[in-house]
Amino acid sequence: MANYARLKKALLALQTRLQPLHEGDSRQDPASQKRLLVESLFKDVDVDGDGHLSRSELAQHMLKEQGLEEDFLGCSPGDLLRFDDDNKDGLLTLHEFYTAFQVVQLSLAPEERVSVATVTVGLSTVLTCAVRGDLRPPIVWKRNGLALNFLDLEDINQDFGEDDSLYITKVTTIHMGNYTCHASGYEQLFQTHVLQVNGLSVGNMFYIFSDDGIIILHPVDCEIQRHLKPTEKIFMSYEEICPQREGGTTQPCQWASAVNVRHRYIYVAQPALSRVLVVDVQAQKVLQSIGVDPLPAKLSYDKSHDQVWVLSWGNVHKSQPSLQVITEASTGQGQHLIRTPFAGVDDFFIPPTNLIINHVRFGFIFNNSDPAVHKVDLETLMLLKTIRLQSHGCLPQAMAHTHLGGYFFIQCRQHSSSPAAPQLLLDSVTDAVVGPNGHVTGTPHTSPDGRFLVSVASSSPQLHVQEITLRGEIQTLYDLKVSQGVSDVAFQPSFTQGDQYYVYATLETEPDLLFLELSTGKTGMLKGLKEPPAPAGPARAWAGPRRIVRDSGLFGQYLLTPARESLFLINARQNAPRCEVAGVKGGTTVVWVGEV
Repeated sequence: MANYARLKKALLALQTRLQPLHEGDSRQDPASQKRLLVESLFKDVDVDGDGHLSRSELAQHMLKEQGLEEDFLGCSPGDLLRFDDDNKDGLLTLHEFYTAFQVVQLSLAPEERVSVATVTVGLSTVLTCAVRGDLRPPIVWKRNGLALNFLDLEDINQDFGEDDSLYITKVTTIHMGNYTCHASGYEQLFQTHVLQVNGLSVGNMFYIFSDDGIIILHPVDCEIQRHLKPTEKIFMSYEEICPQREGGTTQPCQWASAVNVRHRYIYVAQPALSRVLVVDVQAQKVLQSIGVDPLPAKLSYDKSHDQVWVLSWGNVHKSQPSLQVITEASTGQGQHLIRTPFAGVDDFFIPPTNLIINHVRFGFIFNNSDPAVHKVDLETLMLLKTIRLQSHGCLPQAMAHTHLGGYFFIQCRQHSSSPAAPQLLLDSVTDAVVGPNGHVTGTPHTSPDGRFLVSVASSSPQLHVQEITLRGEIQTLYDLKVSQGVSDVAFQPSFTQGDQYYVYATLETEPDLLFLELSTGKTGMLKGLKEPPAPAGPARAWAGPRRIVRDSGLFGQYLLTPARESLFLINARQNAPRCEVAGVKGGTTVVWVGEV
C-alpha cells in the first residue's frame, strides 16, 4: 500500500508538470487545487471521453507518460481499479477517482447555511452540522472565532454521537449567540447556528407528524416553534427522519399512530420503514429509531407498566399480524423489545388511567373474525381468559371503558349486508357479558371523568350520548341526527360549570366542526374551516380517522384539526377558530405534550 500511495503521488506530480494550474486556479486553497488537478488527470486518461476509466485507458497512460519509469515495486495505474473500484464494475468513475486520491467533496444546502434554534433555560440542546460529504474531515465548532473542540468546557462537549454534533447541557442565557461549524481544513464552507434562549416551557405544544416532517406548534402564539425536516438526522443512528428514494427524489413522510410517554418522549410509528421513532420532547429532536415487525400500525402506551405496545400488520392485507412491547419506554434508551405470544391479533385495548384510576392491570386483544375478546395480564403478558361473544353474534371491532360501574363497551363489527349490531356491555368485576347496550351502535368514546359515553361511526348519521349515573347505571340522554358520519371526537371540560363536558366532532366529508354540550344536548357548528384531508388510499390503509380532532389535555383550552393543506386551532373557551396554520399537508398524526 505504501508503494501504491507513492505511485498516486507521482501521478499527481507528473500531472502538475504537464498541466500547470491557470493563474486564477493557483489562487485557490490547496484542497480546491488538488481537486482541479485530479479532474485534469481524469480527463487526460479518459481518452474516449465517456466519463469512465477502463483498464486499457489506464495502461495506455502508463506507456504514454515517460515520467513513470521509477520502480514502484510492481504498482501501476491499473491498480487503481484493483483498490478503488468501489462497485467492482471494472471501470472508474470520477467519484471513485476522487476517493482514490482522497479528494474531499463537501456540500451545504443553501437553505441550511443558517440554522436558528430556540432553547429553554435549564434544558439541553444538540447542534448538528449540516456540512456533508465523502471523506469529510472532523467538524470544528467555533464561537466568536474561537474553536471549542479543544477547550475543556464543563457544559459544552463534542464527544456525543458519531456526527460531531455539539452538545450543550443545561442551557442558560450565557449560551445564546452564534456557533459556526466547518470541516477541519475547509473553513470556507461553514454553517452558522443561531442559538436563542428563552424561559418558556417546552411543554404545552402540539406535535404534528406531516408529509414534510415533524412540526411543533405553540397554540398560544399560533406559531410553528420548530420544524424537523425529513432530511434531519436521527440523533443516535444518523439516519434521516424520512429517508428519500434512491436517486434523491423526495417522497412524503408516512406516519401511523403516535403516543405521549409521560410528557418526556413521543413514540411514533413509521409503517413503511418498519420502525418506531422516539422523539425527545426536551431537546425537540428525534433521539433514536427502534426496528419492529413490518407495518407497525397502532401504538398504545401502558402507563402503569411504562410499556409501549406495537401492533404490526406484517403486510397490507393484515395476514401476518404481531404484537410487540417496548419496555422502559420513559427512559428513552436501553429499552427492550418483547415479542408477545399472541397470534392473529387485529386490535387491542388498554384502558387509560385517569385522576382516579392510576393503575391498570389488564388489557384486551381481539381478532374481528373471532367472536371473543381475550383478557391479558399487562405485567406478565400472559393470557388470563377468553370471553366468548358467540351467543351475541358479536365480532369485536373496538372497545372503551368507564371506571364508573366498571363497564367495558364493545363495538361489534357491521356486516356489509346487515344493519349495524348494537354494542355489548361487559362487567369488569365478573368478566361477564351483561347484554347489548340498548340500541346503541358505533365506536364508543368515554369522557375523561368516565361519566359520558359518545358513540359515533363514520358511516352513520347517528350520534348517541349516554350518561353513567352515580349508582353505576347507564342512561341514554339523547340520540342526535347529524348530516353525515362522524370522523373523530374530542372531549373538552366546561369552563363555566364543574363536572360538565363538551364534545367536539369532525364530520367525515364536511369542513364544519360540530360541538355539543353533553348534559343538555345543545349543539352548534364551527364554520369557516377548510375541506378535510383526502381519504387514505389502500397503500396507506393504516391511516386512522380521515379528520382527527385533538384536545390539549385535561385542563387545556385548545383543539387542533387538520384540513387538506393546513391546520386549524380552535379556542374552546371562546368556542371559535383561533387561527389557521397554512402549508401543512398530511398532518393526520397529532400528539399533545403538556407541562414537562
